[in-house]
Amino acid sequence: MRNYLLLTGLLILLLGLGGCNKMASPEERLNEYAKLWSDQEFAEMYKSYVAPSNKEQVKQEDYVDRYQTIYKSLDVKKIKVTPLQTEEKDWEGKKAVLPIKVEMDTSAGPVSFKKKAVLKKEEKEKEEAWFVDWDVSYIFPDMEDGDKIRIETIKGNRGEIVDRNGSSLAVNGQGYSAGVKAGDIDNDAAAKGKVAALLGITPEFIDKQLQQSWVRPGYFVPLKKVSAYDNEKLQQLRAIPGFETQEITMRQYPYKEALGHLTGYIGDINGEELKKLKSKGYSDQDQIGKRGLEQLLEEKLRARNGKKIYIEKAKGEPVTIAEKAAKDGENVKVAINAELQKTIYEELKGKPGTAAAIDPKTGQVLALASSPAFDPNEFALGVSANRYQELEKNPAQPLLNRFAATYSPGSTIKPITAAVAIKANTLDPAKERPITGLHWKKDASWGNYSVTRVKDPGEPVNLQKALIYSDNIYFAQTALETGREKMADGLKSFGYGEKIPFAYPIRASQVSNSGTLDKEILLSDTGYGQGEVLSSMLHLSSVYSAIVNDGNMMKPQLYAEAQPEVWKKNLLSKASADLLKQDLRLVVQKGTAKSADTPGLALAGKTGTAELKLEKGTKGKENGLFVAYDQQQPSFVLALMVEGAEGAGGSKAAIAASKQIFSKWKEISS
Repeated sequence: MRNYLLLTGLLILLLGLGGCNKMASPEERLNEYAKLWSDQEFAEMYKSYVAPSNKEQVKQEDYVDRYQTIYKSLDVKKIKVTPLQTEEKDWEGKKAVLPIKVEMDTSAGPVSFKKKAVLKKEEKEKEEAWFVDWDVSYIFPDMEDGDKIRIETIKGNRGEIVDRNGSSLAVNGQGYSAGVKAGDIDNDAAAKGKVAALLGITPEFIDKQLQQSWVRPGYFVPLKKVSAYDNEKLQQLRAIPGFETQEITMRQYPYKEALGHLTGYIGDINGEELKKLKSKGYSDQDQIGKRGLEQLLEEKLRARNGKKIYIEKAKGEPVTIAEKAAKDGENVKVAINAELQKTIYEELKGKPGTAAAIDPKTGQVLALASSPAFDPNEFALGVSANRYQELEKNPAQPLLNRFAATYSPGSTIKPITAAVAIKANTLDPAKERPITGLHWKKDASWGNYSVTRVKDPGEPVNLQKALIYSDNIYFAQTALETGREKMADGLKSFGYGEKIPFAYPIRASQVSNSGTLDKEILLSDTGYGQGEVLSSMLHLSSVYSAIVNDGNMMKPQLYAEAQPEVWKKNLLSKASADLLKQDLRLVVQKGTAKSADTPGLALAGKTGTAELKLEKGTKGKENGLFVAYDQQQPSFVLALMVEGAEGAGGSKAAIAASKQIFSKWKEISS
């Protein structure tokens, strides 16, 4: 009997303990729901925690899709849902109200809000539990049925590029969206043909645009962007019945071709570029720098667009959820003098060539011209495939950026050969060499090869005469006497063989293909600027600035605010610099650059004709060069090269262009 009573007691105790298994509290249920919400487990949130009575109004697919769509479009990240402590815990009825805090990062910045979560006791599968009494205010508290979430992009302004004097090089101006008025031109084949011809499109393209689903009679249908600078085309278009324009913001390049290669242009980002730049906040709606300064300075110039997230109310005013202000790009002032560059470009007269101008005292780069060029305004509008192909096939190569390239310097290297040899103590400038005839070779080991000079002055030649007559033989002998190592090292001391320390990428000048002068003929040819020595015009103007600047070569500076900085010190003594200054002035007064001698100017410089031969002993194309400065006012050193000068007297075309540049610039700047 006693054992029976014990077993009965144990059974009653177990039944009693089983009866103590109460359902989860509202607080526990909300904690679980918040965890799933933070993890964006929307399907499980709906399935296990949304009140059965709510499911009559919203289906699981709609619930999940709404959260996912909104969160994706807002680029929601790091969402955190936290139930807050409360002292009110009256859960005996059918309803419990508990506060929560929702925090998330969005494309418009952080969003944070508090909400009173309502839970109600309902039966599901014959068991009672606490469920979330869900409605759209759980997404954002101000949302109501019928409201929509909207995202607005707030455009920032791209930074502008100006020259040293504040003249506009690349700016945010106004252009036009060219189009037609639907209904007015649809059946006018002649008008469509005229519009198509002027815009570089087809009548079929116009028809396709007019047939878009949104188009209604009287609507403006855009076809192509047109630059505000294209006045003649705009006048012709506006005379066509049915044609219309709308003003739009557009990148403008006021100096057009004159600075085309330097400024570059912006264009729509492509898929490959977006893949690389998406992590930096770029979108498929952005434009980026494609060439030149626009590309080089992209990180500075680019605008950071802002975002605004708001609720578009079915009834009432919009409610802003988050807003991130746009950030304009940085304005950049470069050292370039746009008017000087324009003058240089115009004097090249469309001939293939290039020029650079540098302030010898500060290193500020005042001009980097490449001719012929393209109009960046045309490219910013979106150049057609046919037009691009036309430019690409042009034998003058207007798409080639010549100022970034290197060329054989020809005889313009001779003052540098002299400077290297004087410093190496292998050249006495006053000593005369008894050179006779037009041809010379060291000895029989050279075979049939010899060095040729243009003129035999009929007298012994010292450094001054050699520069005046541009004597190839004298400088070939000078290079040989200096020796391969000292000559190579001397050129390297002037920056040959190393990257030029300039913010814009310019190809490095070279001593030779191998960087050495290990062959006698190569060494002798290098002395007068043939061989394999190559130089950019910027480097060449920098090298001459060392003569003007008494032996110090300044670091080339792209930006107007940059402080002067010496790149190479003590390349030659002041005495040697003074000697070369005197000789370079005589080159213009008496020598190969005599046609550049101009009243009112004291031009000094050195000519060069670089022969581009396929093989030794043959005739080839020639580039004409002239490096010059005004000794009365040495505000800049100009290095200019004209391609294809073999039919124009070698360096004569470069001399003529340079003379006009210095003359016109004196008028402009005085």
